Amino acid sequence: MERPLPERVRRRVVAFTGDALGGLTIAELPPPLRQYARFTPQRRAKFGGNAMAAALESDAAFRQRIASRVREQLPELTGALDEGTPPPAADPVDVAAAAYILRPSGWAKLVAAAGEEAQRAQAERAGEEAQRELARLRDELSQARGAARDEAERGRRELEALRKELDGTQRKLRSAQADVRRREASLRKLQEELDAVRSAAGTEKAALDSEVRRLKSRLAETESALEAGRRAAREGRSVEDMRVRLLLDTVLDAAQGLRRELALPPSETRPADTVDAVEPGRMSPKDVAARALSETDPALLDQLLALPQAHLVVDGYNVTKTGYPTLPLEKQRLRLLGGLAVLAAQSGAEVTCVFDGAELAAPVLLAPPRGVRVLFSKPGQTADELIRRLVRAEPPGRAVVVVSSDREVADGCAAAGARPVASVLLLKRLARS
Repeated sequence: MERPLPERVRRRVVAFTGDALGGLTIAELPPPLRQYARFTPQRRAKFGGNAMAAALESDAAFRQRIASRVREQLPELTGALDEGTPPPAADPVDVAAAAYILRPSGWAKLVAAAGEEAQRAQAERAGEEAQRELARLRDELSQARGAARDEAERGRRELEALRKELDGTQRKLRSAQADVRRREASLRKLQEELDAVRSAAGTEKAALDSEVRRLKSRLAETESALEAGRRAAREGRSVEDMRVRLLLDTVLDAAQGLRRELALPPSETRPADTVDAVEPGRMSPKDVAARALSETDPALLDQLLALPQAHLVVDGYNVTKTGYPTLPLEKQRLRLLGGLAVLAAQSGAEVTCVFDGAELAAPVLLAPPRGVRVLFSKPGQTADELIRRLVRAEPPGRAVVVVSSDREVADGCAAAGARPVASVLLLKRLARS
């Protein structure tokens, strides 16, 4: 061949070869094509096209095997090619591909003629496509011209509307300028009135200054008369002191007689008794913390709850997920609240258990046990924040014990005056119960 195979003819040759490749054994295939033997015909043409084309060109035995398969698949076309009279109605691409594989007499001319025919057909299709594209472009141009006319008409209407709006705006501007001139005249008039008021105020201020000086003079005279009256009062004070002392003795004697008449006992309560503090012999949370007990010793919790008016605040889920995390949340709550009810009955302390309610889709149906207050945090609020609010609500000096292994909660409660303990300490105390 003087020229390479046309691309369409080459693709058809590769397709015929891929279809026929499945009927050959591994031994009949050239080594480069054996890896494609188990592929489908489409995958063979996609991945092994170049290898199959090279084998057809260089391996005559392989080409003969493929030619035999093509003769079986296309007997009429291959018979006509062997006779040298290809069917006029046949696809020129199929004729050229079969001629390239079978290699009959004059096959190179058949391939070249088929390539030229395919190019002419492609050129005709391209011309038809160009005609259709030209018609489409003409339609689009017509539509664009119509749209441009519509847009121009709309622009003219908008321009007319803008002109009318501009005329109205100009009239408003002239009216506003007239208003500004009137206001400027009013401002000048007000400025003249202000100057007149300032002049009158200056005159009045001078008169007031004169009046102030006169009043100061009269004040000095009054102070002199007052000092003279004080000296006269001091001279007669001894007589008045005697009269006041006599009146005071009379009141005291009357009060003593009234106390004897009502039999009032001596007062035992003093204001200092109302100040909250730690008395000698009573323990505070810091005294308990100073004792030589381990932080995980349940006796430490007992000592803290033995303080007067102690309040135990429990971070519920922190305790349950530390002690029994595999249980469902409902059973975790019931188990913890049962243990806290026993602890509240034994210690007599106020017990509050806080659960995180931020993720709850509906209210929890739960009957709190006797002696235990159960609280859920509001949506958008965590249980940690609710615990800190409970601690801040307590008066300074009250024994508040917070059970949580969360370091942030513990530090925040300790800063507010509470005594934090770990969750494992409460779990050990409940296990002992």
